[in-house]
Amino acid sequence: MNTFDFGFDDSAGSAHEDPLEDLVAEYEANPSGYFDSSDLEEIASFYFEEGELEKALEVIDRLIELHPYTADAWMRRGILLNNLGRPEEALKAYEEALDINPTDTETLINLGITLDSLGRVDEALDAYHEALSINPLHGEALFNLGVTLERDERLEDAVGAFEQCADVYPEHPEVWYELGYCCDRLGENEKSIEAYDNHLDIDPYSQDAWYNRGIVLNRLGRFEEAVESYDMALAIQEEFASAYYNRGNAQANLGDLEGAIESYEQVLELEGPDAATYYNLALAYEEQDDPGAARTHYEKTLDLESNYPDAWYGLGCCLDAEEKHKEALECFRYAVNLKSNVPEFWTARADCAYKADKLDEALKSYQHAVRLDGSNEHAWTGYAETLLEKQKPEEALEAYRQALELAPESASTYFRQAKALLALGRADESIRALKTAFRLDPTKKDEFRQVYPNLYNNDRVRQLLDLDS
Repeated sequence: MNTFDFGFDDSAGSAHEDPLEDLVAEYEANPSGYFDSSDLEEIASFYFEEGELEKALEVIDRLIELHPYTADAWMRRGILLNNLGRPEEALKAYEEALDINPTDTETLINLGITLDSLGRVDEALDAYHEALSINPLHGEALFNLGVTLERDERLEDAVGAFEQCADVYPEHPEVWYELGYCCDRLGENEKSIEAYDNHLDIDPYSQDAWYNRGIVLNRLGRFEEAVESYDMALAIQEEFASAYYNRGNAQANLGDLEGAIESYEQVLELEGPDAATYYNLALAYEEQDDPGAARTHYEKTLDLESNYPDAWYGLGCCLDAEEKHKEALECFRYAVNLKSNVPEFWTARADCAYKADKLDEALKSYQHAVRLDGSNEHAWTGYAETLLEKQKPEEALEAYRQALELAPESASTYFRQAKALLALGRADESIRALKTAFRLDPTKKDEFRQVYPNLYNNDRVRQLLDLDS
């Protein structure tokens, strides 16, 4: 076959505007025809770019058949086999390439990538280090070293590799992104944001970088900037459900409850019913003082995920606010059964049991709450009140003492303590407790009149408490 065409009939133009396409068309018309090594490399590259990997492999195999001692061809064969999901064969191809040229850094890097994909981490690292021993400033070797270390959860080492890569190759399209991610994982939030900003200077349309940046900003409490970051991610990819969800969280933290609700609704529109999104909607409606909507969304959460303890707790709070104490108590029971180490759940259960006149359950629940969190002043006070109702004033007095250690300026606790002291016949101490309560909160005098009408009308008590002054 004549490979060259010296014809001058160009007026109609070629069937292929690109000379490479002409070359590929010629190859496809006669694969067994003569093509030199550079032609075959170009044809293989064309197929690779088009995603036709099997065809690219056929061309490379033909090139190797013609030139079996070409290291580059063997390396390309390895890359193709790895992309075709045949990593073991790829390793053999890289070995052939390195037998021919043992100092080829590109082959060593690709060898490392394939070894990493097979989970042979130490061998992969050895390959990268060997490449770096040949060229210590090889950006791709440093980058892939970082990637392998990152996957192996050696994040601090990965950061070191990525930082070296960034020094050598600051315009690398992915190094700043990976550095930002690793710093995020290590809790180095400011460094993470700086790295994401550098990545976005290179690739401003990276929605994932804008999204991850928003997560870090949210963690730092920089909620307005986080919302702006999520907005950028959504401007690039409108159907980015996770960005809507996290934007909703940031808006809720800013107190923009309407905005948060709108963001969560977008998540539901994109992804359909979702327990976590319904739960966050319930929280937002609860913050808006809309208990009906909050209750509806807690119920939707539980319809999808019945073992969601925080949703049972939230639903219980809504029912308790509606004074449906028995139904609320059942919800709190579910919550503590599903997650038994949350003091707030036990305190809510205890409060509700007390209101439902289930004093034994209230007592045990308060005990559990203070055992989990000894600094829970509300639980200590509730515990004391319940003990007093159970005719255990001595134990109640100790619980009040614990509450006052935590909140020594609590007029209500002094006021209630007076009742326990009175029940024990310690009238003088009871009077002192009441005086302290009145000093801390003069409105307690009106409460005293309602709670202890007989004492209030006793002239001696009125004199001791200075009620007439």
